[in-house]
Amino acid sequence: MGIRQLHIVICLGLVASIFAQNKNTDSTYIRPFPEKITARISLVNTGNSFFINDRENGINYNLKPNTREYLGFSLLFRSIELDFGFLPDFLKQNKDNGSSRLFNLNFRMFLGQWMQTLNLYNQKGFFADLNDIEIALTGVKTFKIGGATSYIFNQNFSFRAVGFQNEWQRKSAGSFIPALHYYYTTFDIEDSGASSKSTSFDIAIAPAYYYNFVFKENFIFGMGASVGIGYNHNDLGDRSVNSTLFEFGGRAVLGYNSEVFFAGINSSINIYEHASDRSVRVEDSISFLEFYIGYRFNAPKLFIQTADKVNNYLGL
Repeated sequence: MGIRQLHIVICLGLVASIFAQNKNTDSTYIRPFPEKITARISLVNTGNSFFINDRENGINYNLKPNTREYLGFSLLFRSIELDFGFLPDFLKQNKDNGSSRLFNLNFRMFLGQWMQTLNLYNQKGFFADLNDIEIALTGVKTFKIGGATSYIFNQNFSFRAVGFQNEWQRKSAGSFIPALHYYYTTFDIEDSGASSKSTSFDIAIAPAYYYNFVFKENFIFGMGASVGIGYNHNDLGDRSVNSTLFEFGGRAVLGYNSEVFFAGINSSINIYEHASDRSVRVEDSISFLEFYIGYRFNAPKLFIQTADKVNNYLGL
């Protein structure tokens, strides 16, 4: 694989301080692994797609990113995670992508019962489904950055068990998790020498509920959904459009967990629908599908001693 064919996707989560497990958590519900390093490999399919309803011209079409799959490798110790991903040529869906590209950054951190996520998608090259005909749009580029700030009410519910795998949910538990979502998106379209640019800003309050079903202690089925409402602002260059924003989200996880080995499937989708009387309506969706396996091994004593000193110094 030459360097020009190596599409790099880096998912880098680096937390400045090492946060300890919440001290009020019941250990019969959650088994943390503060003394272990977690290594995992995953196959990820992700992307930011758009559905456009042009009522004025009677045209509906989907804009789907050209390049979406990558292999990911990660090492995780407590709340510090380092991830690296790349798009190999042998993945069938990644062939014949021409000049398309995908740069994806995912970040998640925890502070007590607060959870912060950050997502970045820089994409070039889309396919458009227009009247059942697939058209390649190599001149379409999008950039999205944003995330969500959430609060997990039930301390015995582990989001890390379905998102990080550095905790083991040993008894079934659920939690109400309200969140504030916010995203900024730019669109850059070049076609036949002409170009157009526009920007979009979304913000929404989205109550959510998630539940981890644990059976035979080692197997977990997690699921949850969110429904929210907010505000969208579009700057189309010559004019601005404001509208109500509706958020719909869902997550489903199936996995196996033990002291040293884990594996599973992790999937989620978030849809942001702009509702207004304008002639063109845009539905913005972020999808994520991951197949993963991993192994935990004992961390060096120096790692543990340093982390404990940082926690004691910060009072965590």
